[in-house]
Amino acid sequence: MRKLDIYWLPHCSTCKKAVAFLESKGVEFNFKRDIKEEKLSRKEIERLASFAGGADSIFSRRAIKYRTMKLNERELSEKEMIRLMADEYTFIKRPLVVDGAKVVAGYSERKYEELLGGNQ
Repeated sequence: MRKLDIYWLPHCSTCKKAVAFLESKGVEFNFKRDIKEEKLSRKEIERLASFAGGADSIFSRRAIKYRTMKLNERELSEKEMIRLMADEYTFIKRPLVVDGAKVVAGYSERKYEELLGGNQ
């Protein structure tokens, strides 16, 4: 049975859809980490970002604070995105689905199928 890790918010409808889709494909989870209750450290975020192809891949521009802090009006560095995600979980795109050193950020059936494709 395939086992993945997921970083999510249990009450997020997108996260729930992702879990339901993955479970329908026979996936089990090593853990489901609530990123609000158990914040990610800067080091964890850096590791996940490197697996995903960079901080930009896991940084959420949909967060309300993104606009209220006027972050949309300027370019953010990789370091700044990591700091923001470490300070505030809402800047982390969710869910983050992890298979070893591969990360899929957000809900995408196509990307999940690709992630699962090699070992199903």
